[in-house]
Amino acid sequence: MKLDILYFAWVRERIGLPKEKLETSAATVMDLVEELRTREERYAMAFSDLTALRVAIDQELTDFDAALDGAREVAFFPPMTGG
Repeated sequence: MKLDILYFAWVRERIGLPKEKLETSAATVMDLVEELRTREERYAMAFSDLTALRVAIDQELTDFDAALDGAREVAFFPPMTGG
């Protein structure tokens, strides 16, 4: 499946891209993360501590064990705080 992958805040800074299109066979977000980690060191760094990351599938906040069936977009970002 083809996915739009979006990176925000320091995730974007570490990877060096705001977004990319990716062809993947990942079944879950965690499978996708594992695939991304193996691409290059910059991805491995960005995804080294998943407790510091949040994920959304098609603009809905979800967990890393969520299925990617039918997904069009996955976004990774740090936790947000109000103010």
